[in-house]
Amino acid sequence: MGVNAHRRCVAILGGSFDPVHNGHVALVAYFAKLLFPDEVRIIPAGNPWQKGNLQASAEDRLHMLRLAYDKQAFNVTIDRQEIERHGASYTIDTLRAIRAETGPDTSIAFLIGADQLQKLNTWKDWQRLFDYAHICAASRPGFALDAGHVPAEVAREFARRAATPQQIRETSHGLTCLATNLAIDISATEIRAALQREEQPESLIPPAVLDYIKHHHLYTHQAY
Repeated sequence: MGVNAHRRCVAILGGSFDPVHNGHVALVAYFAKLLFPDEVRIIPAGNPWQKGNLQASAEDRLHMLRLAYDKQAFNVTIDRQEIERHGASYTIDTLRAIRAETGPDTSIAFLIGADQLQKLNTWKDWQRLFDYAHICAASRPGFALDAGHVPAEVAREFARRAATPQQIRETSHGLTCLATNLAIDISATEIRAALQREEQPESLIPPAVLDYIKHHHLYTHQAY
C-alpha cells in the first residue's frame, strides 16, 4: 500500500492503571512526540487475566486516568471497552475491535513497556497482534533485545519488523519500534506498597492523582 498523505494514527496504551503513574504519562508523551498521533486512546483493563484482583475500582481508575491525562498536549480518549467487557480482557480482542471501528487504513500503534515486552509471548495469540497494529515498546535504562531480557521468539519478531516512527505513521499495522532512551522505571506495586505505609510518593504520581488517592483513601492497609 502506498504512503497516505494523512493517514490517521491512533496510539493505544492499555493497562491496569492501579494506579496510573508518571511512567504511564511519560510513555505516552514520548511516543506522541515520535508518532504525532491524531488520537491517544487509554484503555484500562477490566479483568486482566494475568493479574489478580485490582485494588481500585474501575470508576476510581477511570477518574485517575482523566486526571493524569487532563492537560496533555495531545488528544486523549479514555476507552471503557475492556471494563465493560464481560470475562477476561485480552489485548487481541481489543485491537480487533479497534481495527473494526477505525477501518483498514488507520495506523494503530499499541504502546507497551519493557516489562510487558519481556512476557509478550505469553499473551493470547500474541503473534496475531501484528495483524491489527504496530507494537511500540519503550525500554528502561540498560534494557536490550537479547536473550537476557526478551524471549528469543519475541526478539526475532521485533527485529524483523523493526521500523522508523515515520514508517509506522505511514502504514496501518505489522511493524515494531523499540525506544531505548526513556529513562523511567516506575512500579505500580511499589507505589501501592508506599501508600499502604502511609508514604506520599509525590515524584511517582501526577499531583492530581495523588490528591484523588488521598481524598478517597485508596491503597490504604484496609484495601484488598
